[in-house]
Amino acid sequence: MGIEEYGGGQGPHPEVLVVTTNDIPGHEVRQVIGEVFGLTVRSRHLGSQIGAGLKSMIGGELKGLTKTLVETRNQAMERLVEQARARGANAVLSFRFDVTEAADVGTEVCAYGTAVVIAPRV
Repeated sequence: MGIEEYGGGQGPHPEVLVVTTNDIPGHEVRQVIGEVFGLTVRSRHLGSQIGAGLKSMIGGELKGLTKTLVETRNQAMERLVEQARARGANAVLSFRFDVTEAADVGTEVCAYGTAVVIAPRV
């Protein structure tokens, strides 16, 4: 897995800007639309669980699980952006991830933030 496969996030000119901050320098919030989220639940893959168990005995990165988590977080973020766009937002402020176990069968990843309409300050 190359370094490009370990990351996520947006390209240089996204249609909906997603930031972890409460504001965006040079922009003002014109309208607060409200909370938006993107959610996905992934089940555990037996093969990766066995491999992870063996790897945990000798140490080192669990690459299969890392790749799955990156894909899962990216999917949750894509769903967040889709929801924000559908509600008329062009930005999401205070973006965060929340990860929890889902009934002992998988992992729930929720991307959430506040959908807003922003405009450059004049």
